[in-house]
Amino acid sequence: MKKTALDTFDNKGYKPGSLAKRSLWYVINMVFFNTPIPFPSVLKRTFLRIFGANIGKGVVIKPSIKIKYPWMLSVGNHSWIGEGVWIDSLGKVDIGADCCISQGAMLLCGNHDFSVSSFDLIVGDITLEAGVWLGAKSIVTPGVTCHSHSVLSVGSVTSKNLEAYSIYRGNPAEKIKSRTVK
Repeated sequence: MKKTALDTFDNKGYKPGSLAKRSLWYVINMVFFNTPIPFPSVLKRTFLRIFGANIGKGVVIKPSIKIKYPWMLSVGNHSWIGEGVWIDSLGKVDIGADCCISQGAMLLCGNHDFSVSSFDLIVGDITLEAGVWLGAKSIVTPGVTCHSHSVLSVGSVTSKNLEAYSIYRGNPAEKIKSRTVK
């Protein structure tokens, strides 16, 4: 039986941007985003746009968040990104309008292929359609679409698409009921 050999890992096929661009973003991310200092959202939106993100009007960005590569990020009008959110945008992350990503939620676009000895990188895009709410400490994994107005409850994990106007809970997340918006 073959064993994992991490010394054979090769990530050369993944090109997320130049070293200079990634390095500069790392500094900006640490100083203005991944800090408890409450810099205004307008400043953060400006930095994200400079680095290639598509950011809508009125987006609220709280302190202590991490964004891997903003040039892979799109956020619709009036969405909220809560404290401690981790957007691991190794793939494209498309957040629709009026979405709420609560404290400590994670959007993880990357994973590894555990079936090969070299533990190859796997990347998948994430889409949150309009009105989606990700509860605190919830996790969305690569390749998932959370359809319009779906809810992923506190601490829940999804590796499958969420139906529109549905509420999910657990690990793995299961649909518990429909969502009605009044």
